[in-house]
Amino acid sequence: MRVVSLLPAGTEMVAALGALEHLVGVTHECDYPPVVCSRARVTRSAVAALAAPSAVNAQVAELSAGGAPLFALDERLIAALRPELVLTQALCDVCAVSEDDVRALAARLEPAPRVLALSATSLDGVMADLRAVAEALGLADEGAELLQGLAARMRHVHETLRAARAPRPRVAVIEWTDPVFPAGHWTPEMVRRAGGIDVVMEPGAHSVATEMARVAAAAPDVVLIAPCGYDIARAEAEARSLLADARWSWLAGKQVWAVDANGLVSRPGPRLVDGIETFARIFNPTLFSPIDPDRARRLA
Repeated sequence: MRVVSLLPAGTEMVAALGALEHLVGVTHECDYPPVVCSRARVTRSAVAALAAPSAVNAQVAELSAGGAPLFALDERLIAALRPELVLTQALCDVCAVSEDDVRALAARLEPAPRVLALSATSLDGVMADLRAVAEALGLADEGAELLQGLAARMRHVHETLRAARAPRPRVAVIEWTDPVFPAGHWTPEMVRRAGGIDVVMEPGAHSVATEMARVAAAAPDVVLIAPCGYDIARAEAEARSLLADARWSWLAGKQVWAVDANGLVSRPGPRLVDGIETFARIFNPTLFSPIDPDRARRLA
């Protein structure tokens, strides 16, 4: 089967299922596992992703107000790849190509590929999406085995915390810094499964711009800086800039961590379990092995 993935999380699902040989096209953002960088790139972004957070937000707002797409599809290249299955998403037009655009393109191809849209807002939803991808690839047994392994890892975290009667710190996860977006969707559930209490967002809630005063008033003990689309190096640089910014002076006295958002938080795929394990190490370090500095770094 020939697969084009228009979602980094979808690409990671295909890889986790051991089906990389089927993957012929990916997005400009797909970077894990590294071997996928050799696949044809079939999208590009209209937003300068390396700009400052406020500039990125302004570009997104301007493009959206004018009805312009944030992402472009290389239809000619996709047609040449002759996909039988296209993975897309139905959750966030800011994060990836919109489902409507993908379905319209697929209808113009001959033969038209199957389009599978992933739309999870919860951890259970992510696991259901993973199962759906496995079934679409004809790998239901492999999918079941992968899901069992992921469930076992989450269960180990839970049982370790329960056996130790571990304290639950108050936590805020920042998905964007200017304006401030606390992380929603599956992230509050990740915090809970890792032994913390998300004091800003509810599980499944959409991420929305929030007054910084509201986040500060929630009095988190631990603040995780995990801007969407940032790897650990960029997240650390952003977190350091916040600590030097008077507007963020309320961070004083709190644990502040930079987190690899791309690898652990932003992408609704199998590595969210890596994120839960990393969060658990942050919240209760004496109960787990040391934190990989490529995943999270403490700054305060």
